[in-house]
Amino acid sequence: MDIRFDIIVDYMPLFLKGTLLTIGLALAGVTIGLIFGLLIGLGKMSSNPLIRFPFVWYINIFRGTPFLVQILLIHFGVVPLFMTPANPIVSAIIALSLNSAAYIAEIFRAGIQSIDKGQMEAARSLGMSHVQAMKLVILPQAVKRMIPPLGNEFIVLLKETSLAAIIAAPELMYWGRVAGGQYMRVWEPYLTAAAIYLVLTLSLTYLMDYIERRMKTE
Repeated sequence: MDIRFDIIVDYMPLFLKGTLLTIGLALAGVTIGLIFGLLIGLGKMSSNPLIRFPFVWYINIFRGTPFLVQILLIHFGVVPLFMTPANPIVSAIIALSLNSAAYIAEIFRAGIQSIDKGQMEAARSLGMSHVQAMKLVILPQAVKRMIPPLGNEFIVLLKETSLAAIIAAPELMYWGRVAGGQYMRVWEPYLTAAAIYLVLTLSLTYLMDYIERRMKTE
């Protein structure tokens, strides 16, 4: 197997540009997903079945269908309702955010429910409202337990950005496909993209391990 390093050198600026967009897409997706995920997670925990129903099915739909199908439906079906032509970056952010929110909602739900119920009862007995108790007592404790799974979700989301190439969002995998098409080569562009993804995911893994160790010592 002969490796043409000139292909890697020629496309490295575009690979780096695509990497920045990949990171940006993942950050945008997880940030918006955190906001919606918290609301959806709290909605699923509602004691009212009518309130709980839409949140339960939101999670079921986005966790039970392939992300590739979701991003195609959003890019070709939903986004064109609001902008023409559909912007692939906008479509990717929306798809990543909605998908991430479903998984983050379950992380929030599990984290909150892992806190002893006596904590809520004690806070309420001190005169706090349910919202105050959740904000000041329950969530601060739950967040520490949610850091590892949230870190894993961010890593998963980072890799899922590669599917944005299918709608021509110019992220890392998109430029790998472009290079492969131009030179009719497989190894150079895809191994380079794989190496960059590996560096990103391993860096995040070590960062999350460090944060987790620091939180255990506090």
